[in-house]
Amino acid sequence: MKIAYVDCFSGISGDMFLAALLDAGLPLETLRAELDKLGLPEVFSLEVSETRKGSLRACLLHVDVPHLHSEGHQAEHDHDHAHQRSWKEIRTLIQASRLSETVQQTSLAIFSRLAVAEGRVHGVPAEEVHFHEVGAVDSIVDIVGAAVGLHALDIQRLYASALPMGSGSVQSQHGLLPLPAPATLELLTEAHAPTVPSTAQTELVTPTGAAILAALATFEQPAMTVSGRGVGAGQRDLPWPNILRLMIGESEDEGSRHVALETNIDDMNPQLFAPVMERLFAAGALDVYLTPIYMKKNRPGTLLGVIARQLDEPALAHLLLAETTTLGVRVHAVTRYEAGRETCTVDTEYGPLKVKLKLLDGKVLQASPEYEDCLRVAQMQGVSPARVLAAAAAAGQALLT
Repeated sequence: MKIAYVDCFSGISGDMFLAALLDAGLPLETLRAELDKLGLPEVFSLEVSETRKGSLRACLLHVDVPHLHSEGHQAEHDHDHAHQRSWKEIRTLIQASRLSETVQQTSLAIFSRLAVAEGRVHGVPAEEVHFHEVGAVDSIVDIVGAAVGLHALDIQRLYASALPMGSGSVQSQHGLLPLPAPATLELLTEAHAPTVPSTAQTELVTPTGAAILAALATFEQPAMTVSGRGVGAGQRDLPWPNILRLMIGESEDEGSRHVALETNIDDMNPQLFAPVMERLFAAGALDVYLTPIYMKKNRPGTLLGVIARQLDEPALAHLLLAETTTLGVRVHAVTRYEAGRETCTVDTEYGPLKVKLKLLDGKVLQASPEYEDCLRVAQMQGVSPARVLAAAAAAGQALLT
């Protein structure tokens, strides 16, 4: 399983995390193309450069928005009030975009965490939250960009180190606030994030950075074989290298750790389960299943279950809450052992057909015809799908070892 570990040596902000993803191999052209799918009305550009923080090189990302300028470690605190957006506006913007289902749901999961945290801080429901700094263009780019990067690099699970806590105060649209910022503190509390003291009299962990980790990361250092790394730079110069390091590699666990999400539903039109299932698969679900159950007072209901990678848990849970009538989703860890799989093409009397191979210990144990491919060929040639499936299965037997 491909995983990543975030070493928050000097804290984390949205731009530092996205810069580390770019340095680790996320193509800038891919990021730009995906962000264009948002359809933001504001004009912005991404400027990526190599810089030095102390004696160390790092990737520096700057989101340039004409007529908007900010200084300091975190641009997300200093934008004009006119550029605030509500949680509803941001949600609509993302849902109406051309981004993939997985990227949409991951982005919404992060913003949802922020909305809940801001609502608690200001004593209002999450739906009534108006973002100020976090509604600014660069923070939207940071959050959606993080979702794009994790998906593009196929990172299935995210881990993070303890977070250094700066002290002092920060200027915001709400005036002078103590550090850590109230929304940041709320996010870290909800995530049970470990922290370590720091002598810094400045903000090291921003609401955007905290939200990314709170929504997606497990706060522990994993056993892994490192195959790549990225280094993102903070905007400020500090007495130490102001950098964030991202280590990418393979998990050394025996079996891949996944999660099972489940919810009981007894008040939803059964016809709606099909589109929900499609959206769950599009958002990264590995398996989706429906089980008839009896609930309290012997009411017939449906158990909707999802097997997924740990990193996709927040996005899938958010989708279940948004697209079904359920009020809650249960999640528990599962360990999944997998046989290898590979797709190849076999020659048959109906032409080339795809079969899926099951591999174990270097041997091919099973060859299964790809149904959609066989159906397409059967329809084109006007023959029974069963005959085409049988031909593909027979040709696949020759591949067994």
